[in-house]
Amino acid sequence: MHPLLKIFLTGMLVSFIGSLPLGTLNIAAMQISVSDGVTAAILFSLGSLLIEIIYVRISLVAMDWIRKQDKVLKALEWVTLIIVVGLAVASFYSALHPKVEKNFVLDNPLPKFVLGMLMCAVNPVQIPFWFGWSTVLFTKKVLLPRNDHYNSYIIGIGIGTFIGNCIFIFGGLLIANKINNNQYILNWIIGGIFALTALIQAWKMWRNKGAVHRLEHPEEMTEKIEEQMEKIEEGLEKITPDDKEKKD
Repeated sequence: MHPLLKIFLTGMLVSFIGSLPLGTLNIAAMQISVSDGVTAAILFSLGSLLIEIIYVRISLVAMDWIRKQDKVLKALEWVTLIIVVGLAVASFYSALHPKVEKNFVLDNPLPKFVLGMLMCAVNPVQIPFWFGWSTVLFTKKVLLPRNDHYNSYIIGIGIGTFIGNCIFIFGGLLIANKINNNQYILNWIIGGIFALTALIQAWKMWRNKGAVHRLEHPEEMTEKIEEQMEKIEEGLEKITPDDKEKKD
């Protein structure tokens, strides 16, 4: 397999799989799709995606600098917690007041693209996630410090994340259509997800297991990531056999 294709597919698969667990941004995109439509949700996702790509690019060339910004990262963790709590409260409020169809936190004057950028920018979760993956890829010589490698990696990440977000965007619409006029049920579910996310975030901050800790102790991430990388490599080999197999 061509190295650039392997980097692209790896970035896409990692990003797609990483975007599937329930989180603040994908659930927010789902709620926006239900209340404001697909276009607004896609704009929100593209805004958050732009910031994620910027964070990945920075992590590839300036991770030592990022590690020194521990006070900033801790402050962002608090900001993220406040936003998630606000999203949970707003969803529960909408569930208790059926006439209020929109989440008042997400329904604000900001363009959805800008809102996605801001919500992603204050969420430091993706920084240690991509630092861990990039470290493993560098170690395995899959990713090299070259612009063409970086570009292929980032393009794959962008496509993978967007596909993952689309599952939530269109899945939310499907669920909303199924429950018809009982949208308050969906608001209860979304509110519960946000509340659980806030509790997990608070627990990690209390136990000092947040983004700062993971950046200071990358070995806690890389061992598990190496196992996942082996599975991805096996899958890629099955999808695209090497040249020798093709000749045979």
